[in-house]
Amino acid sequence: MNVKAKGYALGVIAAATYGMNPLFALPLYEAGMNPESVLFFRYLFAIPVLGAMIKLRGRDFKLKRKEVFPLIIMGLLMALSSLTLFQSYNYMAAGIASTLLFVYPIMVALIMAFLFKEKLTLQTILCIILALGGIALLYKGEDGSTLSLLGVLLVIVSALSYAIYIVAANRPLLREIATLKLTFYVLVFGFSLFLVRVDFGANLHVVDTWYLWGNLLALAVFPTAISFLCTTQAIQYIGSTPTAILGALEPLTAVFFGVTVFGESLTVRVGCGIMMIVFAVTIIVAGSNVTTYLVRFRKLFPKLPIKRKPTH
Repeated sequence: MNVKAKGYALGVIAAATYGMNPLFALPLYEAGMNPESVLFFRYLFAIPVLGAMIKLRGRDFKLKRKEVFPLIIMGLLMALSSLTLFQSYNYMAAGIASTLLFVYPIMVALIMAFLFKEKLTLQTILCIILALGGIALLYKGEDGSTLSLLGVLLVIVSALSYAIYIVAANRPLLREIATLKLTFYVLVFGFSLFLVRVDFGANLHVVDTWYLWGNLLALAVFPTAISFLCTTQAIQYIGSTPTAILGALEPLTAVFFGVTVFGESLTVRVGCGIMMIVFAVTIIVAGSNVTTYLVRFRKLFPKLPIKRKPTH
């Protein structure tokens, strides 16, 4: 496999594994766990994984005093985004929730335009209109039923929190922190929110079968560690923009598992809405500066020289 093909393969794996959140979370809900308990264990298991990655790379855990408070805010933003997304699974199909979450690059573009005076192009405006049309198709089903308004609001809060997180991570103060270390502390400080939400363990729901513990571990490994590492490697091989565009597979993966594993319905109307949103976001990522905000993994590891086979 040549370098470019390997990069695209890794990008696909990164996006697909990130879209596995519903695959592992929904069986835990069926077993009686609530979103707070699921995320408590997901963060708890992911923290040592990222800590080990830092040590294996020979990095340290030191922080400057001025970095602590911004990282606390970042941790709470990420935890809020995780919590509201996982709560939305109780009110709508996970595939639709994951698709609605995918509008976060559009929110990044809007934040950059209104707060940092970045030019809002006609292409971006048209893509926003297209995405809103896709959301409208998802909101009302062919049988006349509508999505839960609370569920939609939860996903919007999740997407907005994540968009603010992405923009803030690229501000000068936090830009100097290696991404792996930043993510580690974001998980540490975000974990505190779930610790409070489960009343320091008093309201923590614990599963009693081994395969459900496997689901909790899988949430920490696949959508977190594997997705993170594959994204990093993909960027080294094919660059930031193609890797970010491959992120369109995230909601498609969630839809696939929702339909095939959990029996969620996929009508023509819903399918068209999903494709409109994915297409709109892909065009925005490909044609603007949003990519530099969405993908910030080059600082995670030094760019390594890629060995190529000698040609004869």
